[in-house]
Amino acid sequence: MKYIMTIEEVRTVDEIKEFWTNEDYVQLLEKFDYPDADDTGSESLRELLFMAITDFEPSEAAGIVLRYKLGNKLTEGQIDQISNDMLLDKVCEEYPEMELQAPLFHINQLLFKAYNGKFPSSSATIIKCLITFQDEPEKNLNKEMILRILNDGLSDRNIVKRLFEEQMKGNMEFPEAEHIIWDLQNPEKDKYIITTSGNLIKKEEIISSEWEGELTVSELAS
Repeated sequence: MKYIMTIEEVRTVDEIKEFWTNEDYVQLLEKFDYPDADDTGSESLRELLFMAITDFEPSEAAGIVLRYKLGNKLTEGQIDQISNDMLLDKVCEEYPEMELQAPLFHINQLLFKAYNGKFPSSSATIIKCLITFQDEPEKNLNKEMILRILNDGLSDRNIVKRLFEEQMKGNMEFPEAEHIIWDLQNPEKDKYIITTSGNLIKKEEIISSEWEGELTVSELAS
């Protein structure tokens, strides 16, 4: 099935505020010894949390946030290790379990903002694009298909293209796609908003603004 890919906008951001809800802020405030946060106006919760966080040592604060968000996925030993490593390295970019890289990014950037830079900053890339199929009805594209479509517009130095060459070409199954693309939205016909790691796909690595290609029947069925 032939398609046309048009890149409308690419942005590099250092946080995605929508990841954290007011309920998250209330729960975290309680864990940082700030009771009765329910009575606080929603517009003040984030600022209050930052103040509460900075009453703690950075590694201790990191451990509290890690336990809150990833306590069911990490052991205490892993949490202790990561909470210390986060002060030195961009753990969210290097962590071997790809499914944890997105939540680690959000945790890292929350702490980076709270401590005004004590934690190394990371980034995310947001791509807004238009994908149309010629002479075909609209397709329900998943993350794997989106990455295969992106392949032709990426620089050869892109890390995803290098590490997953056969998968990006459609020659192998691509379960990692689910975690390479953190969020995929289809707000209206043919329009997509892709959120991924700024380490995995950098803005400058998208070297074309429009290109054509073709997905095979097997790729569309995957």
